[in-house]
Amino acid sequence: MSEDAGSIDAGDGPLESTTLPTGDDLEDVQEGLIAWYEADHREYPWRETDDPYEIHVSEVMSQQTQLARVVDAWEAFLERWPTTEALAGADRSAVVGFWSSHSLGYNNRAKYLHEAATQIEDEFDGAFPETPDGLQELMGVGPYTANAVASFAFNAGDAVVDTNVKRVCYRAFDVPDDDAAFETAANRLMPEGRSRVWNNAIMELGAVACTQRPRCDEAGCPWREHCSAYATGDFSAPDVPTQSAFEGSRRQFRGRIVRTLREYDELALDTLGPRIRVDYTPDGEHGREWLEGLLSDLADDGLVELAESEEETVARLRA
Repeated sequence: MSEDAGSIDAGDGPLESTTLPTGDDLEDVQEGLIAWYEADHREYPWRETDDPYEIHVSEVMSQQTQLARVVDAWEAFLERWPTTEALAGADRSAVVGFWSSHSLGYNNRAKYLHEAATQIEDEFDGAFPETPDGLQELMGVGPYTANAVASFAFNAGDAVVDTNVKRVCYRAFDVPDDDAAFETAANRLMPEGRSRVWNNAIMELGAVACTQRPRCDEAGCPWREHCSAYATGDFSAPDVPTQSAFEGSRRQFRGRIVRTLREYDELALDTLGPRIRVDYTPDGEHGREWLEGLLSDLADDGLVELAESEEETVARLRA
């Protein structure tokens, strides 16, 4: 990451290990992800509509249910109750029966959908609220669902933060495993006024590329050159059982090496060392031998090259 990278504040003070891009780097990250998503993504019918009712139904159905199973149920539900007016006028037992017969999880979700449709008709003159705060007035609509509907129906939401987004932010930009930190980071990454495409895109990235077992190259991840995990080879994450501690890890210092070498054309080892670790001393525990080990790993990964002379060893990023 370049010198534009910065720490964030999640309410508990600055999170120094976070390497969120800013400036031109942020623009590259944003444009790269949107272009990747628009070029190719999984096709779901609710991605082809901006109808808030249809999107609301998809969001409720998708809670803890595989999306492949949701498609048929979503289409059948909307064929039977195509509008909030139709759903509000339905017998609740029929709605619950539909939910149960399609194995969509807790039946209270069906009750909430029915009650929300009734609210829309009785309290909102048949029109959905357009903001996350307004949407949370509907029965059964919490912050996540409200934000998703605001984003996908009205392009007026904040960043959506689900498990996939947390995994992406943790790996790519070293965001700590903290809900407030994830929310802050996700909102800083999102381009203003583009919540619809952005939230779809970053969730898609986590679902098809930055999976628990990452598929960076296979899926053509657009963030590889910016990603700390890709640079270090450590793909631990909050939802990956083999998660390793970040602070003081080889992953942390490998990432610092890559970011430092991006800032400079090349550096001798004893010049590089103090820039990535304040207690670096050539002959110390974390000295030249320790640094050479990290650089050797990065060289094996094709990220760094070393040039040796009689006087010194110089490290640079591979072109």
